[in-house]
Amino acid sequence: MKKRWISLLMMFLMIFSLTACKKESGADNSLQYIKDNGKLVMGLDDTFAPMGFTDDNGDIIGFDVDLAKAVCEKLGVELVLQPVKWEAKEQELATKNIDCIWNGLSLTPERKENMTMSKPYMTNDISLVVKSDSTIATMADMAGLRLAVQGGSSAEEALNDDTNKAFRESLGQINPFDKYDTALMDMETSNSDAVLMDTVMANYMINSLGKDYKVLGESLLPDEYAIGFRKGDAALCAAVEKALSELKADGTVAEISTKWFGTDITTIQ
Repeated sequence: MKKRWISLLMMFLMIFSLTACKKESGADNSLQYIKDNGKLVMGLDDTFAPMGFTDDNGDIIGFDVDLAKAVCEKLGVELVLQPVKWEAKEQELATKNIDCIWNGLSLTPERKENMTMSKPYMTNDISLVVKSDSTIATMADMAGLRLAVQGGSSAEEALNDDTNKAFRESLGQINPFDKYDTALMDMETSNSDAVLMDTVMANYMINSLGKDYKVLGESLLPDEYAIGFRKGDAALCAAVEKALSELKADGTVAEISTKWFGTDITTIQ
């Protein structure tokens, strides 16, 4: 009788274990979800050159766009570009209006908690950008002046970081904007004295678009770009990372990066 009970107990535990594994393996259907839909919906700020932006013809182009297209070819799905308000990007992701945020998205501790984040694929800095004829040369020169920043951006997060408290409190005024292009326009019309932004974007605007800006040498915060997925969408994240590694190995990543930056500046392994 005792042996029979032990056998029954072992059988029960085995069935329970198999059932639990089945549930666990079926819990993350994120990769299958996009394959069933036949598309990956990529959320982006379509003014964030050169990562993803609308050109003069009304087409959304950019480094991240080209990279995502190459990944989607690997995954066998269509890439759908969905512009979103940057401050509402997390909500757009959570409600499945988009499948990922892929547009110069900075890797931060808060985003790691709220999303499944890919490995970083590029480094960046958060720095002050001023007009080329500005007398502002250092962060200290901004005391009492007006700073423009995009709401919900990594630049705003850097500004609010404790390490930059003294700088933040020295400012005369902080002007938040929905998009970087309106923040830069505010600086151009002298309503703001500087814009806090990603150096990747600033350097592209200076070197490729001929904008009369300059980037100050000081950095408020070192930064890395990664792709944001819904929390728990590990299967989709892993598939995208695998595709990126393959594209790095076959030279596609270097080709795309050289097109936009003149050389391969990615950190993809």
